[in-house]
Amino acid sequence: MNTSGTIDRPLTHDPKKQAPMKPSTSEPAGSATQDISTSGATGSRQKNRTREMQLIPEALARAHMHERLHDAERERRAVRLATARRMQRRAERASLRARRALAMAVMQ
Repeated sequence: MNTSGTIDRPLTHDPKKQAPMKPSTSEPAGSATQDISTSGATGSRQKNRTREMQLIPEALARAHMHERLHDAERERRAVRLATARRMQRRAERASLRARRALAMAVMQ
């Protein structure tokens, strides 16, 4: 028994192997746009699409690494800032001790 596929379940998913659509009797002839053969463009577009699909994981990995590098740089800047503030407080305390020691030396 030779059963043809339906729109939802075609016999094949390859457009070149599917039967061409027959014009509907309910539509007047010439109401739709003309059928233009674009097999070369479709093949080229399909090739570009598969190449893009293959490059998606690489692009995602590159974006992920770029984001991680930015996060690491932000973290390093935060650590350097915290260290600089700590050293500044330490220097201020040492300066106050030196002033007190000088004042005590002058007073005696």
